[in-house]
Amino acid sequence: MRRLLPILCTLICVLPTICLAAPTTPHWVVATQPTPVFNTPDTKEAMRGGRFVDRCGLNRALEFIALPGAAFRVEGELRRDGEAVYRVTTADYPYPAKEGLFVDARFVKDEQTRPPERSRSLPGRDKIARRMLSAVGLPYVWGGNVREGILPPGERGGKAVFAGLDCSGLLYEATDGVTPRNTSSLVSFGRPVPVAGLTPDAIAARLQPLDLIVWRGHVIIVLDRKRTIESRLSCNSEGKSGVVVSPLRERLREVMTTRQPADAAGKDTFVVRRWFETSRPAPASPSPPSPPPAAGPPASGNGRAASGR
Repeated sequence: MRRLLPILCTLICVLPTICLAAPTTPHWVVATQPTPVFNTPDTKEAMRGGRFVDRCGLNRALEFIALPGAAFRVEGELRRDGEAVYRVTTADYPYPAKEGLFVDARFVKDEQTRPPERSRSLPGRDKIARRMLSAVGLPYVWGGNVREGILPPGERGGKAVFAGLDCSGLLYEATDGVTPRNTSSLVSFGRPVPVAGLTPDAIAARLQPLDLIVWRGHVIIVLDRKRTIESRLSCNSEGKSGVVVSPLRERLREVMTTRQPADAAGKDTFVVRRWFETSRPAPASPSPPSPPPAAGPPASGNGRAASGR
């Protein structure tokens, strides 16, 4: 059987499909520009959308867009029509995907030694709020955290893809990638604000700018005592969709028609997390990315509920 494996791999690689080869030594690459990270090795099709677009028009192949300087460990190299695709892990996105995470080699550069993690510097509170407000009216894009979208290297004059923001992507872009890129982490980010059993008015009285009203699947950011901002998803033309500002108390009442305030994340609840303090959160530690998880049934959006990020 062992003698047959090289022959089988050779035959597979000749076909117009994908062949995966694991690197013999640790291999690192770094994003040279905003880099789409997909949950499928078919990155060409993923860039176009195609079969990955759901009934709401969302391209579910996109996990997130890595910012320039993001470091990836290459776990395998794939070839399709002579072009390289890397299966990777990265500390910038420590979330599971059924097949793994994949980047098009054109967006990254090789490194001979392990590179440092992407540098992180948190902007001031007012700057974060201004950045989010400047995004009002942008569309909801699953996996989006670069508002202007991206163009493949060498393609000029074309239409950018993935232009827009999802809910955690709105905050991620405004903070220069300091905050977690997934609501499954945001529900425990910072410290809790006790809200269990309180009314919308009582909760509103406790909130501060940039507090998060969050559950696994969606996050709403408090702008001030009167307003919230978020990137909402609506599959019908009547509902609000994209980056919108809402009255704080009105939005809390709306959320509380289906969810109850809690002090710890759970089913049909939301929590409030306070992460922006006088002492700003430290950058993510430069620990090596975890190895890819064993294949299993996909989570809803890899840790995100089907309705949000």
